[in-house]
Amino acid sequence: MFRSLNIAATGMAAQESQLDTISNNLANANTVGYRKMRADFQDLAYQTVRGAGSQTGQSTQSPNGLQLGSGVRLVSTSRLESQGTLKQTGNPLDFAIEGRGYFIVQQPDGQPAYTRAGNFRQDHQGRLVTAEGYPLDPPVVIPADQTSVNIAADGAVTITTKTQAAAQTVGQIQLANFINPCGLSGLGHNLFLATGASGDAQTGAPGTDGRGSLLQGATESANVEVVEEMVAMIGAQRAYELNTKVVTAADEMLRNATQMR
Repeated sequence: MFRSLNIAATGMAAQESQLDTISNNLANANTVGYRKMRADFQDLAYQTVRGAGSQTGQSTQSPNGLQLGSGVRLVSTSRLESQGTLKQTGNPLDFAIEGRGYFIVQQPDGQPAYTRAGNFRQDHQGRLVTAEGYPLDPPVVIPADQTSVNIAADGAVTITTKTQAAAQTVGQIQLANFINPCGLSGLGHNLFLATGASGDAQTGAPGTDGRGSLLQGATESANVEVVEEMVAMIGAQRAYELNTKVVTAADEMLRNATQMR
């Protein structure tokens, strides 16, 4: 069987994976805090018929050698950490990170998870929680009698009440940094988990040790450029079509070979 049939099959599978990644980016173009994904590929092992520098005669060597490729494979998906556009909402419980870092939330099992989505809300206890009800860690509780809420760039949460106009501090928002944020594992629901590849979370106040600052009344949009994704989608489609043409050409050559008399 022609080697090109198998090579083209790996190319088609690779472009399917590329399209899967692009479609997920486009589907999440309006997801708060979403991080764009990129598919990374590698060429497969080569069959070395003649190595470069091998003897071709008593005093001559092959300058290039002869290697035959065997296709391509998906090796990883990378999460791109570029800043998304900050969108003003006017909601005092929305706050975006300008720069590096992740909000820390507590899962039901007590384990921490991390998110860039700053569209928080209050639960029945007054705690700031995610859409799934996961509270910030450490928790921030806003009393029911508050008349205004202010979240400073350094994460300090202050309120005023009808009985006390002076600002009262009710909490401190912490951010987590990672040596390799691309190594975080996506959990869904806008959440990530730390892994051995990401390193341990380095927590602290916003604006310290390279962590970003907070902007109240805004959320961070997905860092997906729709036009770029559309162009990449067209490229993946064309590459897939070309690989199918290779299969067609190899099939035609095989058919001609079998019909020879």
